[in-house]
Amino acid sequence: MSRRVIAKWRPPLSFVLGGTLMTVFLLPLIGIAYFRVAGGVLGWAETAWMIGWMALVATLVLGYLLWRLVLQPVRALTGYAHSEGAEEVPTHFGTPEFSQLGQAVIAMTTTLQSREAVLRSYADHVTHELKSPLSVIRGAAELLDGPGLADADRALMLSRITEAVGRMQALLDSQRALAQAQEPMPPGDCRLSEVLRGHDVILPRDGVVPLPGAVMELLATHLIGNARAHGAQAVTFDLQNTRLLISDDGPGISEGNRDRIFDPFFTTRRDAGGTGMGLPIVRRMLQGQGAEITLLDGPSTMFEVTF
Repeated sequence: MSRRVIAKWRPPLSFVLGGTLMTVFLLPLIGIAYFRVAGGVLGWAETAWMIGWMALVATLVLGYLLWRLVLQPVRALTGYAHSEGAEEVPTHFGTPEFSQLGQAVIAMTTTLQSREAVLRSYADHVTHELKSPLSVIRGAAELLDGPGLADADRALMLSRITEAVGRMQALLDSQRALAQAQEPMPPGDCRLSEVLRGHDVILPRDGVVPLPGAVMELLATHLIGNARAHGAQAVTFDLQNTRLLISDDGPGISEGNRDRIFDPFFTTRRDAGGTGMGLPIVRRMLQGQGAEITLLDGPSTMFEVTF
């Protein structure tokens, strides 16, 4: 389904409204002039009928144009907005002004739908994820409440409570980061070499990336950290016109995990404290800037960022 308004020439709204007002203004003058010129030739009755037909035809033409160029686009856009994107996306609008308005409404609806889906998914996942540390805390608290618990067992229970609290804190920090990723960030650009300064990476081609420095810093930090955590020694950032390729020499991502890496809370490093929210947050921030990140096919790990 197309999410963009099809570009097609239409008269501007000012021309439509100006033409309508001009016609309303000129019709009486034309009638008066015609009466004076042809009234004595055709007779008053014939002239009145002719002027009446002219007014009727002009009214019908103006009515059709206003319906086609103003009323129909407004109704289509209103119906789409009320359905919250459930109806078919409008693709044609009567004037350039309505086309711009339609594109803005469609983009806003898409953004709201995406945010709602992310929040719903996060609520479902976080409810499930918090059950595990809560169960650990509850079980450890029950054991600590029992009499005659050995000191070694008591220390073990306390360490498990500490680990569970740390897990919950990490989940809450991820929630805060995800909420921040939902907020619109002003557009900007940055030089790739400046963002990667301090990171031990390979940079075949440098250039200006049409993304804010904060977004690029988060992207670089997460992808480099992920690659290092999975055994990669070399990480390459290659800027190629309208895309950025990030690859590493690690073992790659297994076939069964390739379709899940952008899912919230999916992680292969849960025991090491991973929350699985890094890539989803990176993707959301990139989408907020009109960019997209995808995992390319291949034996090694290679991400493509297009903008």
